[in-house]
Amino acid sequence: MKQSGSISRRQFIRSTALTTGGLIIAFRVPAGIRKITALTESNLFMPNAFLRIGADDSVKILLSHCEMGQGIWTSLSMLIAEELDADWHKLQVEHAPADTAYYHTIYATQRTGGSSSLYSEFERYRKAGATARYLLVQAAANRWKVNSNECRTENGYVISGDKNVRYGELVQEASALPVPADVPLKDPANWKIIGKQKIKKLDSPEKINGKAVFGMDIQIAGMLTAIVSRVPVSGASITKYDEAAAMAVPGVRQLVKIPTGIAVLADDFWAAKKGRDALKVQWDLGEASHINSDSLLTELRARADKGGIAATDVGNPEEMFAKSKYKLETEYYQPFLAQAPMEPLNCTVQLSADKCEIWTGTQTQTDDQRAASQITGLPINKVFIHTCFLGGSFGRRNITRSDFVREAVEIAKATGKVVKTVWTREDDIQGGMYRPAFLHRFKVGLDANGMPVSWNQISVGQSVMTGGPFEKVAVINGVDMFSIEGMHTAPFVKNIKDQKIELNTPTWPVLIDNWRAVGLSHTIFAMESLINEMAHAVKKDPVDYRRMLYKDAPRLLGVLNLAAEKSNWGTPLPKGRGKGIAAYEAVASYVALVAEVSVSKDGSVKVHKVTCAVDCGLAVHPDGVVAQMEGSIGYGLSTALYSEITFKNGYVQQKNFYNYPILRIHEMPEVNTFIVPSNEKPGGIGEASVGQMMPAVTNAIFAATGKRIRNLPIKKVNTGTA
Repeated sequence: MKQSGSISRRQFIRSTALTTGGLIIAFRVPAGIRKITALTESNLFMPNAFLRIGADDSVKILLSHCEMGQGIWTSLSMLIAEELDADWHKLQVEHAPADTAYYHTIYATQRTGGSSSLYSEFERYRKAGATARYLLVQAAANRWKVNSNECRTENGYVISGDKNVRYGELVQEASALPVPADVPLKDPANWKIIGKQKIKKLDSPEKINGKAVFGMDIQIAGMLTAIVSRVPVSGASITKYDEAAAMAVPGVRQLVKIPTGIAVLADDFWAAKKGRDALKVQWDLGEASHINSDSLLTELRARADKGGIAATDVGNPEEMFAKSKYKLETEYYQPFLAQAPMEPLNCTVQLSADKCEIWTGTQTQTDDQRAASQITGLPINKVFIHTCFLGGSFGRRNITRSDFVREAVEIAKATGKVVKTVWTREDDIQGGMYRPAFLHRFKVGLDANGMPVSWNQISVGQSVMTGGPFEKVAVINGVDMFSIEGMHTAPFVKNIKDQKIELNTPTWPVLIDNWRAVGLSHTIFAMESLINEMAHAVKKDPVDYRRMLYKDAPRLLGVLNLAAEKSNWGTPLPKGRGKGIAAYEAVASYVALVAEVSVSKDGSVKVHKVTCAVDCGLAVHPDGVVAQMEGSIGYGLSTALYSEITFKNGYVQQKNFYNYPILRIHEMPEVNTFIVPSNEKPGGIGEASVGQMMPAVTNAIFAATGKRIRNLPIKKVNTGTA
């Protein structure tokens, strides 16, 4: 009787901290910032790496994480502003430089990912603000020769009796004081910003007026634009190429061979694209030429037949299955997926003998800094990362290999030019790092009450963790726990005495990496689809059945009941309509979705309404939570209905949004989000409802039509005889 180590997303974060030595970093001010501000340092108060207060009362927050639409430009600033008692209207925010002072409090690298920004920084950012406030109060108390306990702060002022002084007036005095090792934080009862509903997003004005700078906006005098004829699949190589036609295109200046292909440099994007289109390259795909989607699915099923490495193996599930009152055997499949962010990848590099400057939207600043240092031979402190706003990511700019930054630095090094490397939409769809395809097969036995008593599961798909920096903590005894994320730790699965959960991990020449919600993007679909099938088998309502399964998981039960109540679950619907539910924990938050769906006579699916209940612990920025729920629901719905990457003879068949469709605005359902009040530590929110959306829709389709959807994307429902 054995059970392998299991790991949840939260446990993974704890383990990563132990393995990498990641701890809350001291608030030192990076030398680079001091150097940059040396001429005006007497007019700045820099109590730590995250905050600068000017003599003009400006309050500048340096964001260690990147803003890609998830709202942390505002929510992280709220933490500092709350403890600082700053004037919200005078806040300025910018992305911090790449530096160890801005390391993630857990990952021991500067990165944004895993929906972890808010809960990982909840204490550090508040302490950054509280430390500054403490010093400002002490400076004012010293000036007035009163005890600091007689002073209070409000809206950028220190006040004592009838005396008040602006923060900006205290810059020099506060800067001269020793920074305390620790300071008390506000009592939550006194919060004026955290948790308040109507806090306007700080980045909205500049994104509306066009002043926001994204990577694609960067322009430098003398800059060339590069577009790469990139290897079509992993392991492919160039057999020969003819540059004559490309060089004949007006505006094309240079071609250079780099590790990922042939870069075409031109005066502007259009010339570079025309040059790349004219370039004649012959590729040897190697073993990748045998990659075909149909054969890959056949292999996934063959591997499921064969079995894999056990993540859990306790009791005798086969024997218990034979004794079970109800028996289910089923499988679920999801294809490869592209992230397809609105802004395709881009990176601008200016390289000289003693310095490398990089402008890009990235989630992995210090990883990129190290990569550039390796390529150029320059020391780390001579590589500068200027983080721009990110026009979306969904995991694509969180690649631990720093692939698109490495490529841009290689081009700059090979040419000696200032170069902006740009990916077209086709490059993004056809040359990306995909969400792996996955097959989950189940053999489950239920007792007379419908409770699972036998659980036999095999999951098959590539690992996104193997070979990466987190392999040591994510891959346990050969099992990538992110491949079965949330399955082995589900509340009811943990208690099954007879269970075996296996993983079979193929190695294919298809590049895969992070995709929004990582493993949960496919595991929740399988689990919540299966739970509905279990409920149907024992003739129980899907909500009532989940209440039984989640009776010992109060927060999950709470969102389940709230979503059912707010959606009027059980109310009769017109023919052809149905409601489906899915409830699951994701990134330390709990989300239940109810989708109301109709299916037309030709099988077309329309999602009319989604009711969302979310328990994310303390909702620091409630409006931001609502926005992320809506965005995740739209992304999950797009995936459910349309998205798939397919291969033929090694080549990706999709090119652009005409054959890799995403949800259009007219297809977005009405979404009503209800936040559970909570004083628990904040959970993640950016990925919290992606996975639940897919089974909520397919379960609703079953309710409307009796048709069970086990493979995604849906596209159309077969409306023939059930």
